[in-house]
Amino acid sequence: MILVTLGYLTACVVAPFGRCRTCHATGRARSRLARARRDCRRCAGTGLRLRVGRHVINHLHDEYDASKR
Repeated sequence: MILVTLGYLTACVVAPFGRCRTCHATGRARSRLARARRDCRRCAGTGLRLRVGRHVINHLHDEYDASKR
């Protein structure tokens, strides 16, 4: 279990962005009311999202920086 967690956190450091699950990395999503396409709200049209593990790493880094002040 620890090995899997460390492997995931290493992957988050090496590749912090993953494919957006909402638009399937296209950057465009269907509107529910109209049949038109618009930019995906989750990824802001980039097709990428920040991984959960990277959010954790960023939070820990910010807390560490705040503790040094």
